Amino acid sequence: MYRHISESTEFKDIRLVATDMDGTLTKGGKFTSLLLQALENLAANGIQVLIVTGRSAGWVSGLSSLMPVVGAIAENGGMFSPSKNLAPISLTPIPDIAKHRQDLAMTFKKLQSQFPQLRESTDNQFRLTDWTFDVAALTENELQSLSNLSQQMGWGFTYSNVQCHIKPQKQDKARGLLQVLREHFPEYSPSQIVTVGDSPNDESLFNQSFFPISVGVANVIKYAHQLQYQPIYVTTAAEGEGFCELSNYILQKKAEGRS
Repeated sequence: MYRHISESTEFKDIRLVATDMDGTLTKGGKFTSLLLQALENLAANGIQVLIVTGRSAGWVSGLSSLMPVVGAIAENGGMFSPSKNLAPISLTPIPDIAKHRQDLAMTFKKLQSQFPQLRESTDNQFRLTDWTFDVAALTENELQSLSNLSQQMGWGFTYSNVQCHIKPQKQDKARGLLQVLREHFPEYSPSQIVTVGDSPNDESLFNQSFFPISVGVANVIKYAHQLQYQPIYVTTAAEGEGFCELSNYILQKKAEGRS
């Protein structure tokens, strides 16, 4: 069903990599020295990396200034933290954050009344736009029920290999990324951008209507039957090693284009 990245001729023109983090850049939940070197190599060759993650705004704000990236979108499209130590930028209009957090907390309590095993994520206190709880031990049917219940209460719902997210209905990675590209990186055309991910909360990044070049690291395959939008290409390796495989291939194609 998927094509391997080596089957493509599109990567020679890539100028920006918009990538998920957990399960895509990480290996076993950690950054490796190989991953950090891959990011350095891309930057040295003029290829920008933009992280697009479900992690909290507070957590990502620090991360974006410490890593060799141009910025990071947090909370599945809710906030943007440029790498130049600028204040985080809201991508989802929320007039009253305090009330918004109260409404999210109430929604979580209602979900918890039907699923008592739900546990709030430890990073929830650093969030602004969404509310998260641990995905561990939840079955596919339970996740679907949680999604249905959230939507009935007027919220969106998604999940990754780490967390479940209750969020504003129109908030997703694609909308957030498109806004950031339009306002901060207008010089890049869709053919110069590759989106990368590994799980259901990356699905909107695989929408060919917006992002014609998309890649799933190999672990995305286990979610294939759950995704409406599928990545065009996959890597052989999983997690961060898959991202390094993609990085090496992009740099190889760029070098070939110069020769």
